[in-house]
Amino acid sequence: MAFSSDAGHHFAALVAIVSQLRSPDGCPWDQEQTHYSLRPNLLEESYEVLTALDQGNPKALAEELGDLLLQVIMHCQIAEENGEFDVNDIIEVLQEKLVRRHPHVFGEVKVENSKEVEENWEIIKQQENKAASSLDGVPREMPALGRCQAISRRAARIGFEFPNEKEVKSKLEEELQELSKAKTPLEMEHEFGDVLFTLVNLGRWWGLDAESALRTANDRFGKRFNYMQKECARIGRPLSQLSGDAKEALWQQAKQDEGREHA
Repeated sequence: MAFSSDAGHHFAALVAIVSQLRSPDGCPWDQEQTHYSLRPNLLEESYEVLTALDQGNPKALAEELGDLLLQVIMHCQIAEENGEFDVNDIIEVLQEKLVRRHPHVFGEVKVENSKEVEENWEIIKQQENKAASSLDGVPREMPALGRCQAISRRAARIGFEFPNEKEVKSKLEEELQELSKAKTPLEMEHEFGDVLFTLVNLGRWWGLDAESALRTANDRFGKRFNYMQKECARIGRPLSQLSGDAKEALWQQAKQDEGREHA
């Protein structure tokens, strides 16, 4: 990816626009924003980027990435006004981090595959902050499935890993058995959480992202259920009044209709 002089000009212009929006003669809304007040905007824009990715829509992705970049520049502008840091600082820190954590590209370290790259990455992070746990950088605010995948991946990078896929499946069977034996609501929640955690690990072994998998499953269910409700409205019968067999037949019809959309 080449960074042209035009791109540098556009980036500088964007920073200048945000600075003007925050200036005394700028926009009242932008002037009022703080790091804290922009938290919902940052989260919303991140999810809109994910939506564009899931839709496979390059035009939408370009627009949403721009909106996400605006959040970064806004935080940089606010920080500069507060005497904390500016956009040059975050770029410099990022550049140094990328070079430092890629010694196989910018240094003499040799690696055979991406697994070794990930292992080296964790080692370097530990060297940067020897007092920190490998899991400290995973935000608690992340969606639970995504956080589960992140912490299990980091643990695996430093050697805390199942020896093979068979052992992961065996662990899942063990957790399901423990769930079936749980008696109190607290025990059930505990064991159900262990089942979910192990399922996420199994997905990781298969190269799947649990958060994305569940998000697309939610979308599929929503489309199929909406189809069922529309069909019920068309025939003039509430969904609740259909027999079990009729509901199943309508569900299968919804799946077939979905298949035709992707054909």
